[in-house]
Amino acid sequence: CTEGPIDLVFVIDGSKSLGEENFEVVKQFVTGIIDSLTISPKAARVGLLQYSTQVRTEFTLRNFNSAKDMKKAVAHMKYMGKGSMTGLALKHMFERSFTQGEGARPLSTRVPKVAIVFTDGRAQDDVS
Repeated sequence: CTEGPIDLVFVIDGSKSLGEENFEVVKQFVTGIIDSLTISPKAARVGLLQYSTQVRTEFTLRNFNSAKDMKKAVAHMKYMGKGSMTGLALKHMFERSFTQGEGARPLSTRVPKVAIVFTDGRAQDDVS
């Protein structure tokens, strides 16, 4: 996905069971992916959600036009460290993250919409 446009949303587990050290590893991994993309309104747009007992939009697809600013936001992201509501996070992502209001391109443009979910696999709610 380094060539051509893409709307990419990261959904990151910030639960207590993941642990703060692993949360930092995930942040580094996300930064590496951002480095591999061409970030611009016409190329890659990236959003990021963190979830625990709640879902927090760290940034939407429309918030940043440069990898530098995006990586700064990832670096400053604070670990939530509570429960693990993975189903709630996925519902939020499906219903909101890929909307035009949050910066996604219209379906008619045929821009791929991709979500990458990071989780330790221990959900406290229904993920179906």
